[in-house]
Amino acid sequence: MEPASPPALLLFAAVGFLGIAASTARIHSGNVDSYYGDHCGDVVPGQPPIASELASSYGKLLQFQGGFFSADGGRRAESGHDLRRAVLFTPMAVHRTKSEDVISLQGTLVFADPNVNAIFGNPKNRRLREFHVRGPRIPVRRGTVKFRLNGYWSRSSGKLCMVGSSVSFPNRSFDAVFKLNYPLKSSINSSFVSGVLESLDGGDGGADHFGTVSVLALSSTSVDYEYSLIEKEGGNGSFGEFDDGGGDNLSNDELGQGLCSALKRNSAFDLEYGSVCDGGKCNPLGADVGFLPKAMSFTSIQCSDHGKMQLLLKFQNVTNVYYGYYTFDPSTTLIGEGEWDSKANRWCAVACRILNFSTSLADAFAGDCSIKLCWRFPATFSVANRYPVVGQMWSNETVKDFGYFDKIKFWGHNDALPGVKYKYGVRGSVRKPCESKTRKHKGKRYPNPYSSDMRFDMSIKNIKGQKAHGYSSPLFVGDKRFNSPFHLYGDSYMLKANRTENAVQLDSTQSPLQNISYTMRFTPSVSFELGGENISSKAVDIFAEGTYNNETGHLCMMGCRYVTQSGAEVYKNGSMDCEIQINIQLHPLTGKGNEEIKGTIESTRARSDPLYFGKLDLVSSSIYVEQANESIWRMDLEIVIVLVSNTLACVFVGLQLFHVKKQPEVLPFISITMLIVLTLGHMIPLLLNFEALVTNHNRQSVFLGSGGWLEVNEVIVRVVTMIAFLLELYLLHMTWSARYSDDNPKGLWVSEKKVIFVSLPMYISSGLIAWFIHQSRKSHRSPFLRQGHLGYTVPANQLARYQPVSFWGDLKSYAGLILDGFLLPQLLFNLFFDSSVEALSRSYYVGTTIVRLVPHAYDLYRAHSSAWNLDLSYIYANPRMDFYSTAWDIIIPFSGLVFAVFIYLQQRFGGRCILPKRFRGTPVYEKVPTVGTIEL
Repeated sequence: MEPASPPALLLFAAVGFLGIAASTARIHSGNVDSYYGDHCGDVVPGQPPIASELASSYGKLLQFQGGFFSADGGRRAESGHDLRRAVLFTPMAVHRTKSEDVISLQGTLVFADPNVNAIFGNPKNRRLREFHVRGPRIPVRRGTVKFRLNGYWSRSSGKLCMVGSSVSFPNRSFDAVFKLNYPLKSSINSSFVSGVLESLDGGDGGADHFGTVSVLALSSTSVDYEYSLIEKEGGNGSFGEFDDGGGDNLSNDELGQGLCSALKRNSAFDLEYGSVCDGGKCNPLGADVGFLPKAMSFTSIQCSDHGKMQLLLKFQNVTNVYYGYYTFDPSTTLIGEGEWDSKANRWCAVACRILNFSTSLADAFAGDCSIKLCWRFPATFSVANRYPVVGQMWSNETVKDFGYFDKIKFWGHNDALPGVKYKYGVRGSVRKPCESKTRKHKGKRYPNPYSSDMRFDMSIKNIKGQKAHGYSSPLFVGDKRFNSPFHLYGDSYMLKANRTENAVQLDSTQSPLQNISYTMRFTPSVSFELGGENISSKAVDIFAEGTYNNETGHLCMMGCRYVTQSGAEVYKNGSMDCEIQINIQLHPLTGKGNEEIKGTIESTRARSDPLYFGKLDLVSSSIYVEQANESIWRMDLEIVIVLVSNTLACVFVGLQLFHVKKQPEVLPFISITMLIVLTLGHMIPLLLNFEALVTNHNRQSVFLGSGGWLEVNEVIVRVVTMIAFLLELYLLHMTWSARYSDDNPKGLWVSEKKVIFVSLPMYISSGLIAWFIHQSRKSHRSPFLRQGHLGYTVPANQLARYQPVSFWGDLKSYAGLILDGFLLPQLLFNLFFDSSVEALSRSYYVGTTIVRLVPHAYDLYRAHSSAWNLDLSYIYANPRMDFYSTAWDIIIPFSGLVFAVFIYLQQRFGGRCILPKRFRGTPVYEKVPTVGTIEL
C-alpha cells in the first residue's frame, strides 16, 4: 500500500479533528431536550415550539453585542487597557410556543479576549498527556470561544436558560448551561442583563471543566424605557455650572439628520484637566481605578426623537481607540441619561457609576449619580475653535465628598456638522505677505482648492533630523466645507480615483487667492523635540488659516496649537500658541511624477520666547487624482501589452514548430542550449514569481480601487505563459530526439559542447559581476532607506526602482538579461559547426527578438514621458525583473538586433561568414587519384 500524500494526510487530520469534536460534544440535536430538562426545567419549563410562528422582535430584544465577562465573579480592567474583552449573544431561530409566555430560540454566545484560553483552556487540569497534530491550514480567529445553544425565555419572569456546546476548538468541546436574567422594566436602575455560563463537564478536576463565567451586559433598545433620572433633575436648571463660552450654537433643526445622528457621529473626546491632579480630585472614575483617563468615548444605547437619550461614557488612558460594539468595563464606564435643551441649544446629561460589581456581576447597579455633563455644537468655526463638540463634566458633590472631582473640559475631533460656518481673520490676515511672495508659473496647472488633491500625507523633520508623520486636510475652502473623498482602511488611505470630484470649479473672474483653513496633525514615532519639549508619541494638532493661490500652488497660513503644561501628558492650561507661520508649495498637476510637496512650519516668536521652536521641514510624496488616473490607464495598457506579448510568443513558437514539421531535417541543427534557455525563461516566472506578483497586485488594487482586474488578467497571463512553456518544451523534446538519429552529420554534439564551454563561463562570470553590483547597491541604498518614512526620502514614482533588492531579485534580473540574448547559443553553434542550414524560421527568431526587446523600448519611452512618470506599480517592463535603465534600454535592443542579423547571415552564407576571412579556416581539398600511363 502506497503511503498517503501530504494533501491526503491533511484531509484525514481535518476529518479526525471533526470526529473528535463530535464525539466529545455530549449535547447535540438528538438529546438537547433531556439536557435542558435536567438543567433548565426548573428555570423556564420547555414548551413545544410552533415552527410557523416566528418571533423575530423578541430576538432583537434579547441580543447584546458587547457585554463584560469574568471568570472570578467580577474583575476590573488593568490600567484601563482591557478594551478587547467582550461577550456577544445573538439569538437565532426565534419561535413562539404553545405557551404565550415562553419563547423558543437558538443562539450563539461568543467570548472574545486575547487571553480567553486562560479561562477555557485549563491546561493544568489535564490528566492525559497532551499531543499536537498539525491540522489543515484553515484560518481560525484567535482569542474567541463560541457556543451554540438551545433554550427558552420567559416573558413574565425575564429568565433565559439554554444548553449547548462550544464549536471553537477542533479537538475539544465544552458542554455548558447558560442562564440570564433580563429586566422586566427598562430604566437606569434596571438596565443590566446578568447571568452565568456554567460548565457541565465533570467536576473541578475534569479535563474540559472551566467552572463558572459571569456575564454582565446592557439590555437592548426598548420603547418602554423610563427616563427617570433626567426627569428627576427637574429640567435643565440644575446644569447652570456649564460655561458655554458665549458663542453661537447649532439648534436641533440645524444638526442635519437630527440630534441622535449628530451625537452618534461625534463620539470620541479628548479630556482637558484644569491642573495636575492628585488625591483623586480630578478622576471621574474615582481614586482607586489605577489611571487617569486621557480620552472618553460616547455610545448611544437608545435615543428618542424628543432629544432624550440613554448613554454610556467609556474612559481609557489611550487615545484613538475605536469601539466596534458596546464593549465596556464596569470600572471604567459611566451610564446615564440626557436631554436636549432647546432654549440654550445644548445637550446635558446625568451619569452614574456602576457599583457593587467587584464581588458579583449579578449585583451590579447604577449608583452615585452625582456626575453631570453638558456639551454644545458651535455654529461658527475659527482658527482658535475647531471642535464640532465642546463640553464640560463636573461633580455635584462637595469637595469633601469621596466622589468629587474638579471640572473637566472635553471636545470632539470628528468632522464639522452641516450648517457650521467658518470665520476668517480671527488671528489677523496673511493675505498681503503671501501676495508678495508668489509668482505665477506659466504653463503649469495646480490643484483645484475644492478637490481631494489638497489633502496629503506628510513627513515632518526638525532641525535635529528627528522625524514625524501625519496628514494635512482642508476644513473650509472659502465659505464651503471641504468634503474629502478619502476613506480610511487600517493605517492607510484608499483613493477613489475619479474625475467627478473636481466638479466644483473656481470662478475665473475672482482673484486666484482663495481663503482656506487647514487641520494639520503629526505624530512622532521616536524621540522628537519641539521647542525643547520632548513630545514623543504625542499627536500635535495645528489649526491654520490663510490663502491658497491656484495659479502658483502656494499655501500661506498662520496656525495655532495648544500648549501643554510642563511635565504633564493629559493636562492642558487652555493656552494656544498662534504665532506659527506655514508655507507650503504644491507641485503642478502637469509636472513630473518625482516632484514633491514641500513646505515649512516655523515659529514667528523671538528665540528667547519659551514657546519658540525651530523650523520644521515638510515633505509629501502624495499623488494627485489626475496622476492616479493616468497611472491606472498606463497599468491597463501594460496589461494589454503583456497579454499581446505572451500571445505572440506562443504564435512564434508555433510557427517554428510548423517550420520543422515541413523540414524535419533541420531539427538537429537547432541549438539545444538556446532551447533550454528559452524553456527555463518561461518556467522560472511560473515557479518563483507567482506569490510576489499576487501580493503586489493586491496592494495595487486596494490603493487604486481597481477591483479584481489585475488578478483576473494575472491568471490569463499565467495561462498564456504556461502554453508558451509547453510549446518550447515540446520543441526541445523534438530537437533532442532528432539529435540521436543515425543519419545526422558527425560533430553536432561536439559543437554543442563547445557552445556550453564558451557560454557557461561567460554566464557565470557575468553573474558574479551582477552579484558584486548587488552588494554595492545594497550598501549604498540601505542608509537612505533606513532614514524612516519612505515618502520623505524616496519619491512615490521611484518606489519600485529604489526598494531594497534581494539577491534572488538580482538573480531573476540577470536571468532576464540572458533571456534577452537567447540567440547567442544558436549563433555560437552555427559558428562552431559552420552550419548554413535554415534551422530557425525568420518569423521565429525575428519575432521572439522583438517580443524580448520591445519592453526596453517601452521603458525608455515611459521614463521620458512626463504623463507616465508616476509609476505606482509595474505590470510590464518591471525594473525589478530585468535590466532597465537608459543605458541598458539602448544596449540590449541593439545587441539583440545584431544577433538576429548575424543569424540571418549565418543561415544564408554559412556559420563563419560573420568572421574575418583569415579566421574562417583553411579550405580542405579532396585528393584526386593520378591517372596511370596507358600502355599500348
